[in-house]
Amino acid sequence: MQTGKKERRAGVLMPVSSLPSDCGIGTLGAGAYAFIDWLHAAGMKIWQVLPLLPTGYGDSPYQSCAADALNPYFIDFATLVQESLLDESDYKSVDWSYDERRVDYGKQFEHKIAILQKAFVRFDKNCVSWKAFLSESKYADYALFMSLKTKFSYAPWTGWVEPYRSADPFALTSYAAEYKDEIEFWQFTQYIFLKQWNALKAYAHERGIAIMGDMPIYVAEDSVEMWKHRQELFMVDGEGNLTLRAGVPPDAFSEDGQLWGNPVYDWTKMQKDGYKWWRARIDYAFTLFDIVRIDHFRAFDRFWGVPMDAETAKDGEWLDGPKAELFEGLGSYGIVAEDLGVLDDGVYALMKTTGYPGMKVFEFAFNGDKDNEYLPTNFVDGNSVAYTGTHDNETLRSFLENMDEGTRKDFETAFEEQCLALDVPYLTETIEDECRSIIELLFASKADTVIVPMHDVLCLGEEARLNAPSTVSNQNWTFRFTCNDFGRRKAAWLQALAQAYDR
Repeated sequence: MQTGKKERRAGVLMPVSSLPSDCGIGTLGAGAYAFIDWLHAAGMKIWQVLPLLPTGYGDSPYQSCAADALNPYFIDFATLVQESLLDESDYKSVDWSYDERRVDYGKQFEHKIAILQKAFVRFDKNCVSWKAFLSESKYADYALFMSLKTKFSYAPWTGWVEPYRSADPFALTSYAAEYKDEIEFWQFTQYIFLKQWNALKAYAHERGIAIMGDMPIYVAEDSVEMWKHRQELFMVDGEGNLTLRAGVPPDAFSEDGQLWGNPVYDWTKMQKDGYKWWRARIDYAFTLFDIVRIDHFRAFDRFWGVPMDAETAKDGEWLDGPKAELFEGLGSYGIVAEDLGVLDDGVYALMKTTGYPGMKVFEFAFNGDKDNEYLPTNFVDGNSVAYTGTHDNETLRSFLENMDEGTRKDFETAFEEQCLALDVPYLTETIEDECRSIIELLFASKADTVIVPMHDVLCLGEEARLNAPSTVSNQNWTFRFTCNDFGRRKAAWLQALAQAYDR
C-alpha cells in the first residue's frame, strides 16, 4: 500500500503522435524537446503520453501487436541524419500527410519502414552496445513476429501457413537462421527507439519533468503474445482458439457496451507462477516511464468477458480477476489506476488495498448528484489524478458547446457552486473563459495531481478530439499540434496557476 504525503503536481497530456514534426507524425526529435521546454516554462512537472506501442486496428495504440514493443513511426529521422545513418534526401521529398493537423497512417506504413531500412544498412553492426542488445535477446519475439508478418504480406498470424502459424519451435529456429538480417532490422528499430527515448527522458528529467506512460490492459488478437503464448496467458480452448473477448457493458459511451475484441487473460493459469508475465510487464514499463497509468484497472477486480458468438458486448458477463494479489510488493511503483467505468465495491476495495491514486474526470461530474465523486469539492483525500477529460472524451470546449439548454443551465448552477466553494473565479463570458475557470478549479482542488490534455489547455473544439470510443475513422488518433500552438501566454498562465495552487 502506498503511504505518505504526496507532492502536489500538474502536467499536460500530449501523445507523441500529436507533436509537431516534418514527417507526418510526432517523433522523439526536436518537437518533443521543444515541448519539454514549453512544459518547463509552464511550471508543469508531468508529461503524460499515450502508449508508445505500435498501432494496430483502427490506428489505435490500445490494439497493438505486442505488449512491450515500441512504435517505429516515432523514431526521429533528423537524429539519424546527425548520426550519418540517413541523408535528408531520404525523407524530405516524401509527401507525409494531406493535412498538417492529421496523421496519415497509411503514408507512415508506406514510407517509414523503408527509410529505416536504409539506416540499418548504414548502421555499424559491430557497435558494442548493439552486440550487447542482441545478446540479451531484447524484443526478439517481436522482431521474429514482424519479420514473418512481412513475409506473409502483413496478414494476421492466423492467416499464416503452417508450421509458422502454430509457432513450431523447429520451424522458427530454421527461419531465424535464414532470415537473420530481416529479424535484426526489427530489433534495430527498437534499439534506435530506446536510444532516442532515453535521451529525451534524460532531458525531461533535467528540466524537472516526469514522464507518465500508459499501459493498455489488453493486447490485440493479432499479437506476439497470442501467437506464441496463448495457451499460457489467455482464455482459449484446447486448440488455442479464443473462448472469450474483452469489452465493457453498456455505459455512457455506448448503449450496446463496447466490444473491444481483445483476448482476455486466464488469471487462474497466471496465478500458478505468481503472475510472472504481468509483473515483468510492469517492471519493464518502469524502465521507460516514471509514472504508469494502467488502463481499465477495474478489470483486475472483475472483467467483462464476451462469448465469441456474441454480436455485441451486451451479452457478456462479469468474471473474477486477480484482485490485489497481482500487485503485492509493488506499492512503491508510481502506478495510476484508470478506475473509470462501472465501479462497485470490489473496485473500491482493490483501490484501497493497493493505495494507487485513481482518476477524477471533470466531464463526468455533473449528473445532478451532489455526492458525485468527480466533483472537485469531493476530492477529499487528495489521492487522485484530476483530468478535464481523457483521450476518449470530447474536448472540454465540445463538452460545453454540445449541452442542450436545460443541461447547460443546470451545469452553470453546479459549476458556480464549485467555484465558490474552492474560491475560484467563475468566468462564463466566453467559452475560453469557462475553460480557464474549469482548469483553475482542478488546480485548486485537493487532488495531488492534475493533468490537462493539450487540446483543453488551448480550448480547442471537436476537431481536436483524439478518440471517439466504439468508432473507427481517420479522425481517431490522428490530431496533431503545430509549433504555433505552444505560445508564451498559455505557458505563463499555467505557470501562474501552478504557483498559486502550490503545484
